[in-house]
Amino acid sequence: MDSSPSPAGRLAQHAGQRHALFVYGTLQFPEILEVLIGRVPQRQPATAPGWRVATLTDRLYPGLVPAPNGLAHGTILSGLTPAEWEILDAFEDDEYDLRPIQLADSTHPIWTYVWTSAVAQDDWRSQDFATTYLTQFTVHCAEWRRNR
Repeated sequence: MDSSPSPAGRLAQHAGQRHALFVYGTLQFPEILEVLIGRVPQRQPATAPGWRVATLTDRLYPGLVPAPNGLAHGTILSGLTPAEWEILDAFEDDEYDLRPIQLADSTHPIWTYVWTSAVAQDDWRSQDFATTYLTQFTVHCAEWRRNR
């Protein structure tokens, strides 16, 4: 999560082409979406073959990285407004790259934020995050949103 403005052009270069967003980390949680964009959009479970949800060193949230035999579990968010896209894009660190990927059981690629820096060897576990950090991270996200 980054408090600086999103990179110029990360959203602009794909204007009009964003229909859904595949999320695999903290944005899967309704509590986080509620404090960031003020609602929980339509959600659908999804998987991304050839990817894994990696733990990031010294961060509570993960990064999506290529993994030939991997299978990343996540959620498709649909019906996001342009203003909601702007908020979510600003929320993502500069080390994320917005790009389309192919999901299992999907005929068209879906947009997601792919991590572009180093990752830990371990996979990030949403249940571990929910049990240990969700409450404090939700408060942190609400503060970020108020200060944005």
